[in-house]
Amino acid sequence: MDVQYWTYLIVGLTFALYIGIAIWAKASTTGEFYIAGKGVPALANGMATAADWMSAASFLGMAGIISFAGYDGSVYLMGWTGGYVLLALLLAPYLRKFGHFTVPDFVGDRYYSKTARVVALFCAIFISFTYVCGQMRGVGIVFSKFLDVSIFWGVIIGMAIVFFYAVLGGMKGITYTQVAQYCVLIFAFMVPAIFISIQLTGNPIPQLGFGDTAVGSEGVYLLDKLDGLSQDLGFAKYTERQGSKLDLFAITLALMVGTAGLPHVIIRFYTVKKVSAARVSAFWALLFIAILYTTAPAVAVFARTNLLETIPEKAYSEVPGWFKKWENADLIAWIDKNKDGKIQYVAGKSFEGKPDYAVTQNDAGDTIPLRGTNDERLLKNKPTEGANELFVDRDIMVLANPEIANLPNWVIALVAAGGLAAALSTAAGLLLVISTSVAHDFVKKTINPGMSDKSELIVARMAAAIAVLIAGYFGLHPPGFVAEVVAFAFGLAAASFFPAIIMGIFSKRMNREGAITGMIVGITFTTAYIIYFQFINKADSNPDHWWFGISPKGIGAVGMLLNFIVSFAVSAVTPKPPQDVVDMIENIRQPEDEDEELEVSDH
Repeated sequence: MDVQYWTYLIVGLTFALYIGIAIWAKASTTGEFYIAGKGVPALANGMATAADWMSAASFLGMAGIISFAGYDGSVYLMGWTGGYVLLALLLAPYLRKFGHFTVPDFVGDRYYSKTARVVALFCAIFISFTYVCGQMRGVGIVFSKFLDVSIFWGVIIGMAIVFFYAVLGGMKGITYTQVAQYCVLIFAFMVPAIFISIQLTGNPIPQLGFGDTAVGSEGVYLLDKLDGLSQDLGFAKYTERQGSKLDLFAITLALMVGTAGLPHVIIRFYTVKKVSAARVSAFWALLFIAILYTTAPAVAVFARTNLLETIPEKAYSEVPGWFKKWENADLIAWIDKNKDGKIQYVAGKSFEGKPDYAVTQNDAGDTIPLRGTNDERLLKNKPTEGANELFVDRDIMVLANPEIANLPNWVIALVAAGGLAAALSTAAGLLLVISTSVAHDFVKKTINPGMSDKSELIVARMAAAIAVLIAGYFGLHPPGFVAEVVAFAFGLAAASFFPAIIMGIFSKRMNREGAITGMIVGITFTTAYIIYFQFINKADSNPDHWWFGISPKGIGAVGMLLNFIVSFAVSAVTPKPPQDVVDMIENIRQPEDEDEELEVSDH
């Protein structure tokens, strides 16, 4: 059977499973819609948290970034993994004992202010939409390649699936769907990694294989071989740092503390019965996450090695079929600058902007690509100076890796299903955060406190439906690669939520004036920096323009520091929190009774 048949079969079966779970786990109360009725077992919650956590950025983007950035790409690995440890140790147990539905709920009550709640609500929605557009782009990429549809229709199909089980099942449906999605995505990630590790090194364990000797290279280590391939083509050594130490540190810190402030991950710890169960589920989640995160660097090395050995200096007429398939999906592009019919892949940009193919219409009115003398697809893009003729979208490296390695068709289709599972699981969690923030924190807690449970559930589902539509738009018009877009969301979370939450738990002196001012300053500064340098000034290629050499992906660390400084300064000159708030802080710090099952607060 061909790849497309296998893809339809495997993706169809997984989608049927997700929809079936959503119908089985339909939410009938706000408690089930928001936090799955507070009855999810720790092991299942750990698996669901891992699926929620490992988005398209983890499945598709992280290995793609590492495969191109090499050593510098390790910041994503260190930041995201370290951040989860920070979340599990410092935040999750305390927030679970506090027992509220959402992070804005915690901020609003801890800082005894509707204004604080609204500011936190804005931050949650802004961060979640920034994050979810990366997931929708991942969905569109997978569909456009494997199901022979455009990215537009791929995003539309993904929206429909997420709409069904997120709006119908709420957190209850999402949780058990994510358990299934974790099983799909981890199997899909590990199977090709094991196959390719055996091919390239003879070692069946990918985590060890990418540090082993390469097959047929007379004792040369695979990483040394990749360094040589990279240097021969004019790229830097794969294993050497290229960026500044300060920027690498800033990006790692922003990703780490941003992780601890992500609302869609924090809310997962409200779905278990006890604080002790929250701690246990955090352990399981970290274990499940580690399986993929320790494999991603190996996948990056395997993909980069195969790409550099397969494409450069090859005539277009001789390239394998996978190359032209990805070219037709607008995710690989070749422009024959020297008209020799061979693909030159060296350091430097090949043309301005993303691929913009020239097309025409045949007699039947169908749109067909225009092709050159060597049968290559022609581009409207202006060629840049330099010898590089090839553009490769980073987000395809995990998806294309099995094809480059000539693995069986069912493995290629399995990877497509895994990519969809990763993107859809996180998109659903983010959309739930948006809907609950709107329905619970804005409508019920701010506008209409007397709203009934039934009316609140209706508003939550309407908000989820609108959020799906907006997320789809951002999926069609993303501001960068999947992992880059998600990195911006982490920076925004680091600059806004993390200081407010950490000070809310560990500082009795922090008051509403300090927290509100700090959140506003942090997220405003970080957003302005990202917009200016990423979209207005386009300085991503010129680090000399960045403040202190810190890139837009790392500026969240500076925003976080500003948040802390402003918060403490303002709180020092304004009144102390009321005594009941101080007592509440004392209570959430106390260990729970072993037999105590915490009720979800709704006050």
